[in-house]
Amino acid sequence: MFWAKSVSFDAAKDIPSLEGKVILVSGASSGLGKQAVLEYAQHNPRLIYLGARSADKANAAAKEIKEKYPKAAIEFLELDVASFASVKKAAATVLSTTDRLDILMLNAGIMAHPPGLTADGYELQIGTNHMGHALLTKLLLPLLLKTAAGTTTNGSQAKPSDVRVVTVASNGHIYATAPGIHFQTLRTPADEMGPLGRYFQSKLANVLWTRQLAALYPSLTVVSMHPGTVQTNLMNNTDDMGFFMRGLTKGLVKMNAFTPVEKGVRSQLWASVAPRSTTKDGKAKPDDFGKVVSGEYYEPVGVSGKMSALGRDDELTKKFWEWTEKELAGHVA
Repeated sequence: MFWAKSVSFDAAKDIPSLEGKVILVSGASSGLGKQAVLEYAQHNPRLIYLGARSADKANAAAKEIKEKYPKAAIEFLELDVASFASVKKAAATVLSTTDRLDILMLNAGIMAHPPGLTADGYELQIGTNHMGHALLTKLLLPLLLKTAAGTTTNGSQAKPSDVRVVTVASNGHIYATAPGIHFQTLRTPADEMGPLGRYFQSKLANVLWTRQLAALYPSLTVVSMHPGTVQTNLMNNTDDMGFFMRGLTKGLVKMNAFTPVEKGVRSQLWASVAPRSTTKDGKAKPDDFGKVVSGEYYEPVGVSGKMSALGRDDELTKKFWEWTEKELAGHVA
């Protein structure tokens, strides 16, 4: 770690004008996603896609935000990242309704769920926390790259944009057990790993995949980050240890041990708007304090150097990327 002190970041003051920019936030009907939309809304973006599974919850969130910022352009985007069919439908909607995408915030996620499979046959947490977002990004990649290059969908030139892809990961990735990704479990319920083992693996998946995306597409700014211990509904559906964990969570909330979402969201907001470093190796240097290094993993706020050894494993990174690409190949035209 090059610095222990976090970056000072005030969303109201430090998010620059977002005029003309288009933003997509997944899992945005509550918690960190909803708060991110609210913070972006006060900086005049052209459009914010509020991605969520439930239209009722999403529209209620959008209404609440618009009551505070009446001019905010917010559109509900039906998006369930646990379903490839839903992801493909959402991507098609975005591609048909906007000519640019400046910020893609991969925020949706679950934690310590009971064992199960997604509709597409993936272990529930790897399918929700990783595969759905990987497919969404892959489908939107041409639009992201055109926006970064300053080329609109009709071929005319526009001003190049510093396009951001921000993955909400977790420091839980450091607890993933060797060899890091247990490939034989990814299309099974992985009951033997336990609820937290499955979660840690999915969060390591976030870090690995984000690193390789950054390496392959240097015109984009791509990072993963840990929001901190934030008071959200992430643990509402925890598995066998859930009763104890939920009880412990309630106790910690009463003791104010959790960061409220208003502060917890700063980490992902900072990653999406702070100045980009010119460093090209994906590793932050001492003079990068306050700047975003594409390919890095950050803890609150802007703290680098916390990625696990497995997260930095280049061979594992490439192997997992290739596995993901093979799995997605049949879902991209």
